Amino acid sequence: MIDGSLPRLEFWCDLQCPDCRTALDDVRALRAQYGEALPVEVRHFPLEKHKHAYAAAEAAEEAFAQGLGWPFVEAVLARVEELDAGGQQVLLEVAREVGADVEEVDTALIDGRHMLTVDSDQAEGKAIGVKGTPTYVIGGKRLDGGQSQEGLREEIIAVIEAAKAP
Repeated sequence: MIDGSLPRLEFWCDLQCPDCRTALDDVRALRAQYGEALPVEVRHFPLEKHKHAYAAAEAAEEAFAQGLGWPFVEAVLARVEELDAGGQQVLLEVAREVGADVEEVDTALIDGRHMLTVDSDQAEGKAIGVKGTPTYVIGGKRLDGGQSQEGLREEIIAVIEAAKAP
C-alpha cells in the first residue's frame, strides 16, 4: 500500500472527553494495523460542558504546527481529569512533556491563532451531523462513538477493507 491509499479517518474529538480517551485505543490499533497507509486526522469538536476543551483544541493545533500533535493529543487525553481541575496549566505541562515549545503554546492560547481552525472544525462537524464525541468519519460514513464504542473498530475496518478491494 502506498501512503494515503486508504480513505482518511477523521477522529472527531473533545480533548477533555473520557470517551475520547477510550476511543484512542481503537485509533492506536488502527494506526498500528494500517500504518501510514491510513491517514488519521484529529478534528476538533469541543463540547460546551467541558470548560477547557476549546483551549485544549487550540493547544493541540499549536502542537501539530510544531510536529508534535499526536503525542500531545494522546498525553492530554491521558490526563482528562487533571485537565478538568488544572486547565491551561495542564496543557502547558503536557506541551513541555512532549517537547513542544511551551512559550509558543502559551502564546497561541493568548493570541488565538488557532481559533479559526477549531471554529471551522466545529461548524463542519455540526453540518455533517456530529452531535457528540468521539465520532469517526471514514469513506463518507459517520460512526457515533458517544453512546457506545462497541463494534466501531470493526465497522471502520470493514470500510477500509471495502476501499482496498479492486
